[in-house]
Order: sequence, then structure tokens, then C-alpha cells
Amino acid sequence: METEIQASSTAKQRRPIRSSVTTGKRLHVVRPGDNAWSRRFRDVLELIIDDIGGPEVLSEGQRQIAGRCATLSVECERMEGQALAGDPINVELYGSLTDRLGRALQRLGLKRVKRGNAALMPDLHDYIDGKSTEVDEVEA
Repeated sequence: METEIQASSTAKQRRPIRSSVTTGKRLHVVRPGDNAWSRRFRDVLELIIDDIGGPEVLSEGQRQIAGRCATLSVECERMEGQALAGDPINVELYGSLTDRLGRALQRLGLKRVKRGNAALMPDLHDYIDGKSTEVDEVEA
């Protein structure tokens, strides 16, 4: 009886076996291979994660949604490539994927903001200070 108790308490102390996906060593349970689309998926996922603050601040739910967004993005890109090559695509499916991608990105907290727009727009206080300096120079 004592050996059974010791064996069961030893089993409880073992570290749980976790999947490679959970530990962050792999993105998928079954390795998709090294092809252009899997590389593109990794790139898009990394860019999305960077947009929402980096991997260290994400919850598991945010990671899950970010992965789905990357999948939807890559599928839309694949369909766009087919359309540009002159091949027919399912426009209804493409529209549905695009809408779902937009909703998923909103859930992550991404907003529609043009890149570089902030650099073009002056700070309000700097703008006002600049205008008052111009008025002073004209009056002098």
C-alpha cells in the first residue's frame, strides 16, 4: 500500500507534457513544411502580433485570434493571386473571408489607421506654437 502511495505522489510531481505548439516551438501541431505559403503565414502572424504589442503582452485568446487572422490573410492573398493570374475565384467566399478578417482584427483591437499619417500630422501644441511665432515675426 505504501509503495502505491509513493508511486502516485511521484507521478503528480512530474512536469506535464506540453505540445510544441503550447511551448511556442511550432506554430501548428502538424508541421506544414517549408513552402512559400507557410513562410508567408509566419511573416503575417509576426506582423499582426507586433501591431498589437508583441508576443510578451498577448493572452492566449489574442494569440489564437492572431493566428486565425494570419490564416484568413494568407487565404485572401492566395485568392487574389489566382484572380490576378486570370483564374476564376469564388467572389462570395473572398468577400466573406475579407469581412471575417476585418472583424477578427477589430477584436484584436487594431484600428484602421494609415501608416505614416501620424508623422505627417503636426502635434497640436507645436502647430499653435509655430503659428504664434509666425504672428510675432510678421508684427515685428
